[in-house]
Amino acid sequence: MFVINRSALPGNTYEGLKHGPSTVSIILSESDPGGGPRLHRHPYDETWIVQEGRVQVWIGEETGEAGAGDIAVAPPNTPHKFKNIGQGVARLICIHANPTVIGEWLE
Repeated sequence: MFVINRSALPGNTYEGLKHGPSTVSIILSESDPGGGPRLHRHPYDETWIVQEGRVQVWIGEETGEAGAGDIAVAPPNTPHKFKNIGQGVARLICIHANPTVIGEWLE
């Protein structure tokens, strides 16, 4: 077991391949009200765990709201994004089922 200090993560991104034998990558996302990533997709699934705040989620043709403790999953190659619709910072753990982050921006 080993611990990686968050301050050592470039851009709050942990890529498993760069830090040891890990099959996942993780982005510790913080978005101000109205913020969030643009529409994109990955060749693997991505799982979001909302830690704090409220977000609007778009995955493929579906949309919904998620709050603290909720989980959303985007299947491989499915366009997805989220937007902070709350009053404060939204914090999400974004788990990429791949040892490196690979993505294609669609907007």
